[in-house]
Amino acid sequence: MNWNTIEQQIEDATSTAFKTRSYKSISGGSINDAYVISDEHRRYFVKLNTPHQEDMFAAEAQGLIELGKANAIKTPKVICWGADASSSYIVMEFIESGRGNAQSHRQFGKQLAEMHRFTSDQFGWCHDNTIGSTPQQNTQTHDWIKFLREQRLGFQLDLAASNGFGGHLQKDGEKLLDNLDVFFTDYTPQASLLHGDLWSGNYSFDSDGQPVIFDPAVYYGDREADIAMTELFGGFNTEFYAAYNDNHPLDEGYQSRKNLYNLYHIINHVNLFGSGYLRQAERMISQLLTYTA
Repeated sequence: MNWNTIEQQIEDATSTAFKTRSYKSISGGSINDAYVISDEHRRYFVKLNTPHQEDMFAAEAQGLIELGKANAIKTPKVICWGADASSSYIVMEFIESGRGNAQSHRQFGKQLAEMHRFTSDQFGWCHDNTIGSTPQQNTQTHDWIKFLREQRLGFQLDLAASNGFGGHLQKDGEKLLDNLDVFFTDYTPQASLLHGDLWSGNYSFDSDGQPVIFDPAVYYGDREADIAMTELFGGFNTEFYAAYNDNHPLDEGYQSRKNLYNLYHIINHVNLFGSGYLRQAERMISQLLTYTA
């Protein structure tokens, strides 16, 4: 990476001179390289990838800006993004991590409930983005079931087929797609602002114990999809769920739809990481089909 490019972009965005004095490599997930850079006065968080990933970072930047519109949960301020011949990049404010307590988790649940009250008149979003490194389509529609069928589950199943995953995944997956209506006979979701990839690795607390969310895959959809993902990889703190339900109670049918929404992420894991997740996806589909019998 030509760090001079990033330094110039930071200067243009902040109207303040910036010359990097230190670089520190930190964990940035499995997709990007990540650094904290400093001029001894200010620190920034920088993610790098190959030059062709500029659109991914542009969508991430727009997603963070969209989350900020709800004025509910703290997100890193986006400074700039772009690409040169060697790398694409996004630069954000650096937020010092701290340790949350019970009150922090309650605040997080309350703030997420507030964010989910920020709604649109259509499902989807004005930008396509990514879920992990997989393209995520967000073509807007007023029909949630159509959106879920075509742009979430159907998209992932088609991608899995192209990756060589057929058999029960495809056969039973098609049955499920044909019967999605049964999960919504007494429930009509609103198009809520969603983080879209809300697992435990994508939130933290700042040095004051305030919740912070990052690495979004933003779109407007059923808020249950965000809550479902919080349960997918071990779950969040019980104080978080109590506060969320106190402020924005979930529909009784959530338990029947939870795996439906998490199936999207598990098939995505099949596509990203291979057959280790295939049996889990097949079991989830089999369980979901019991609701359609």
